[in-house]
Amino acid sequence: MPHRNAPLSETGRLRLARCVVDDGWPLRRAAERFQVSATTAKRWADRYRADGLAGMTDRSSRPHHSPARTPTRTERRIIKIRVLRRWGPARIAYLLDLNPATVHRVLTRYRLARLSHLDRATGRVVRRYEHHAPGELVHVDIKKLGNIPDGGGHKMLGRAAGQRRRSAHRDPQRPRKLTNRPNLGYQYLHNAVDDHSRLAYTEILADETRETATGFWLRAHAFFTAAGITVKRVLTDNGACYRSHLWRDTLTQAGITHKRTRPYRPQTNGKVERYNRTMLEEWAYARVYTSETERRQALPGWIHFYNHDRGHTALGGLPPANRVPNLTGQYT
Repeated sequence: MPHRNAPLSETGRLRLARCVVDDGWPLRRAAERFQVSATTAKRWADRYRADGLAGMTDRSSRPHHSPARTPTRTERRIIKIRVLRRWGPARIAYLLDLNPATVHRVLTRYRLARLSHLDRATGRVVRRYEHHAPGELVHVDIKKLGNIPDGGGHKMLGRAAGQRRRSAHRDPQRPRKLTNRPNLGYQYLHNAVDDHSRLAYTEILADETRETATGFWLRAHAFFTAAGITVKRVLTDNGACYRSHLWRDTLTQAGITHKRTRPYRPQTNGKVERYNRTMLEEWAYARVYTSETERRQALPGWIHFYNHDRGHTALGGLPPANRVPNLTGQYT
């Protein structure tokens, strides 16, 4: 089949060639008649003389010889390193003293999966899934995050000043290597993300005990219910709070099925894990904060932006609000 920019179809080529070969038309006259160059008219006339009707079909533009092509042995080394070590093109190129673009072309030629599509531990292609309606599955997880000291941390004061602040908090009764940081404590981000819509609910809490985790879920469940989402299943990791009887009984009373990931397989809960990363990049570490209070005050605004305005690649560039029936609460 001719490409879309070809001036002649196979039938047009045959007519042009017959005008030149059979009817004796000059090349320039035939080229003007069929609105092509004289060189094109000569090419199709020569093919018709040599091959007849079969010469009017398209031929591959691939060269007969490729002396500059990467040797087969080098290609095999590239593939072997990719499969065994799961390295990217740049890293493979540095090892083999090649151009990264050359390595990328080899990987593309042999249709090897992108690293982002592979499980780094096993090398298998990750199976991606999405439930068909909001509430069919909600991912829940906890992210531990260190607090910012008043006046700012090392991002504001610099590494040297941050080292002095750490030294000031050392306990002289304990070994130095164990107290080389201030006792500022941690915050625990309890997160819930709907599988279908990616609608997120987050709270900053003091710990990750079973009582705290269960209380968070009750509020998260109320949030999803107010948005018109009926939660059917909840997926968590194997943390102690999620293995407790209190967590189990709370979900059972609400008619919700609890599912847990396989041990050492956080990618099973990948949607909330990706949300954790996005939250750290776009909120927790997005700018320099002068205190932990300032950072916490910025969280509600960012979550609203994430749910209502921020485009999501898995949703075709649309925010989660476009997949939620009653996020604004205007339908009761």
